[in-house]
Amino acid sequence: MADQAMDWQELTNLTRGRPFVVERVRLADSGVAIEGEFELPQLAQLSVEDQVFVTAFVRCHGSIKQMERIFGVSYPTIKSRLNRIGQVLDFVETDPAPSRSDTIDRLRRSEITARQALAELEGRA
Repeated sequence: MADQAMDWQELTNLTRGRPFVVERVRLADSGVAIEGEFELPQLAQLSVEDQVFVTAFVRCHGSIKQMERIFGVSYPTIKSRLNRIGQVLDFVETDPAPSRSDTIDRLRRSEITARQALAELEGRA
């Protein structure tokens, strides 16, 4: 098994859905291996069925109507499953608040006004 690549579905079947930790990562193109304790990405932590569902949703560009046709279920069933999956995934902040030093630096460079800087520093931006 060490010589063959294992896909996520095989790994999920092997672990039977129990949590596991990745302790070694090898870069395929260079052979460099890194050892430590690595957490799997959130999507890889979903069950195989939920991974398939999320993949289908993305490939359908978020069309619930297409999802109804693909899975042969109703709108409320699709919405319920999306809500359940959404509850187990952490929200990823894509526009984090600027750090205090970033705000002050931007103020010094006159990129923002004093009022804007105060609003950011007080968390109201």
